[in-house]
Amino acid sequence: MTLKTNCGTVAFKLDAAKAPTTVNSFAFLSSKGYFDHSPCHRLTTEGIYVLQCGDPTGTGSGGPGYQFSDENLAGATYPKGTLAMANAGPGTNGSQFFIVWNDTQLPPNYTPFGTVTDGMDVVRRIADAGVEGGATDGTPKAGVVVDTMTVAKQ
Repeated sequence: MTLKTNCGTVAFKLDAAKAPTTVNSFAFLSSKGYFDHSPCHRLTTEGIYVLQCGDPTGTGSGGPGYQFSDENLAGATYPKGTLAMANAGPGTNGSQFFIVWNDTQLPPNYTPFGTVTDGMDVVRRIADAGVEGGATDGTPKAGVVVDTMTVAKQ
C-alpha cells in the first residue's frame, strides 16, 4: 500500500494472510478513491504515539458505511511502524487506521494489518511538528492530507 500525502509518501507491506478482511476492505476503498484528499485528523504525542487517518470527514467519527470484525489480535503488539485499525470497540472496524510512530503499549484491541517499509521519516516529521495548540492529542500541526492511497494487487 502506498499513502501519498502533502507531507510525503509512506509505503506499507500489508499482511493479507493474517488480516484478509481488513486488507481487502482497504483495497476496495482505495480503488474507489475513498481516502483521496482526506485529512489525517489525529496525532498523539504522549501515552500512545499514533498518526490517525482514514476519516474523510476529518472529525474522527466518519466511516465507509459498513463495519467488520477484528482480526489478528492474538498476541498483537504495536512497535514503531505498525499499521493498525482504529475502532470504537470490538467489531467496529471501518476505514480509520493509525500508524505507530514510536513503540507504544496498547491492549491487543486494534487489528494490525501492515508495517511501514519506507517513509517512516515522513511520519516522524509529522509527529515532530506536534499537535495544533501544543496539545498532546489532536489535529496534527503539519496539516496532513492524503492525496492518494493505492493498494497493489496481492
